[in-house]
Amino acid sequence: VFVEDLVRAAPVMKGWKFTALKQASDIKDCNVQMKGYTFNGETLSFYSNELADYPDEIDITIIHKDYKEEAKEIFSGGAFIFLDNYLGELNFINTIDNLTVIGPAQAKKEPVPASKMKDFLTWREKEFLEKYEGTRHDTVNDKYATMEGMLQNGKPIIAIVNTALLDWDRKASHPWILKIGIRYEGNNKTGMPDDNTHDLLNTFEEDISNQLKDADGYLNIGRQTSDNIREIYYACKDFRKPSKILHQLTVSYKGSVDFLYDIYKDKYWRTFEHLRLNR
Repeated sequence: VFVEDLVRAAPVMKGWKFTALKQASDIKDCNVQMKGYTFNGETLSFYSNELADYPDEIDITIIHKDYKEEAKEIFSGGAFIFLDNYLGELNFINTIDNLTVIGPAQAKKEPVPASKMKDFLTWREKEFLEKYEGTRHDTVNDKYATMEGMLQNGKPIIAIVNTALLDWDRKASHPWILKIGIRYEGNNKTGMPDDNTHDLLNTFEEDISNQLKDADGYLNIGRQTSDNIREIYYACKDFRKPSKILHQLTVSYKGSVDFLYDIYKDKYWRTFEHLRLNR
């Protein structure tokens, strides 16, 4: 994200072209050597796994003809580097949800040449866009639930959750999860924030929600508070804006709010299964 901004700000220089991310290449130009093994269109093939419960996930199995289980980390690493070069870095992370590398003996379906992967992913992306393009959710009239429980150490845990979103049937349209973890000094016995800390956390949370709006594709799923940690959850249309905003907040709240954040892809929001009332 930040490299993209840097490249956009770069001056025009004759004979130079700056790119933020690795671009896609023709398969004949993709040849990766790692620890004595070759990763290219001749050694690699693939097939797609259809997941009945998660039809929009793209789950790919890569087959390397010389695969050895004792060197699985090498084969996984080599396959990832090959796909970075072949598909392009951004396209790789945007299109493939799950990736497994195996050998021919483990294959459960007829492999397809690696050269066909771009066409397959383009077709799947077109299907996905036709199904979800422009999908937005207005949370104004949504229902919320407050859940309370007890940790094993005897301290309380409290969660406030948008239950309407957890039951939404178009989760995959917002596949990027933003998870923010805030550590605070609270009541030593309960682990809950004191009044001043509570106000500060609310101000911080409002600062986020004012910049990440549902109409723009950023859905506030809820929050969970326990044992001196508050977690805030969002499901997002993309990862760029949340990355920039949270980075800015690390600067503006430095010394007052101690937090970390993570952004990752989870099309079916498995992250929030523990918050569902009817699970």
